[in-house]
Amino acid sequence: MRTSQRPSRRDMMKLAGAAGGLAIAGRTTTVFAQTARKIESMAPEFANIIAASEPIRELATGYGGDIGPAEGPLWISEGRYLLFNDINAARRIKYTPGQGAAAALEKTNEANGMTRDLQGRIVSAEHLTRRVTRYEPDGSLTVIANSFQGKRLLRPNDVVVKSDGNIYFTDLGGPAAPEQWDVTIRGVYRVSADLGSMSLVVNDMVGPNGIAFSPDERVLYVADSRRRHLRAYDLLPNGMAALETSRVFADLGGPEPGVPDGVKVDTAGNVYCGGAGGLYVMDSKGKKLGRIVHGQPATTNVAFGGDDWKTLYFTTRSTLFSVNVKIAGMPVPARKRSA
Repeated sequence: MRTSQRPSRRDMMKLAGAAGGLAIAGRTTTVFAQTARKIESMAPEFANIIAASEPIRELATGYGGDIGPAEGPLWISEGRYLLFNDINAARRIKYTPGQGAAAALEKTNEANGMTRDLQGRIVSAEHLTRRVTRYEPDGSLTVIANSFQGKRLLRPNDVVVKSDGNIYFTDLGGPAAPEQWDVTIRGVYRVSADLGSMSLVVNDMVGPNGIAFSPDERVLYVADSRRRHLRAYDLLPNGMAALETSRVFADLGGPEPGVPDGVKVDTAGNVYCGGAGGLYVMDSKGKKLGRIVHGQPATTNVAFGGDDWKTLYFTTRSTLFSVNVKIAGMPVPARKRSA
């Protein structure tokens, strides 16, 4: 009997990586000259967020590869440790301050972005299985989303949970063209807290990637990596985005490598997102206040942590870094609001 020798998905991804780098993490170059790490101020207000003398600490390195980079940092407050994903190895890493990093979970299905729901359960966007899942206390896995209107999702990338328990995630797609049974839109979706309904929230993006809410949850931020900018949408009372308010919040392109990817917000409304040449900090109006220049070709994602939520963790393609900040980040899980 004749059998067909079709290349595996991992083989296809390696070819894509060799051809020019994985689109989810931005543009790569064959040779990248690392620059010196520094805190770069772009406005006087930046001094109220990060001191110019604050060191940028390298905490763990050696991750990533053709399938995907280090991603999805997530602080576990009760355990005082950080989790992040090594997409290429399909492995979850646990970093404990003062102790270092070690493997925490194998076979993560090439998970990318992570967050926690109101009950503290980890919610993850999986590349390999093209779904969003939730880890239950008994170790079982609940599928939150893997299709929309009968069509299979392309490749969920990042996820955030609102204070009402509703789950929002981006579906960026990948290097392979969608097939007839796949959804055709690279969009942002909302799944109700009870998992009973799913809606397409945003459909006007080319490469939806990182996602976050403003502190009052009236604005939804979504990184469009392909167009190298961060977009903002006003949210309606029903949790849907008012698409007529779609706007470029900040242009994060430039001659240096790096595109907008993961997004986080602090309690004062400042927005943190990677871009050309480093990790940018912007105020709630989109004004660039400063940049953390870490010397790596791309910032893949961001998380706040520490007992006071004033440690800013961020991943690049291969490395986990941290820097201390003066304003606390929005805690995860989100704090449920009274009606």
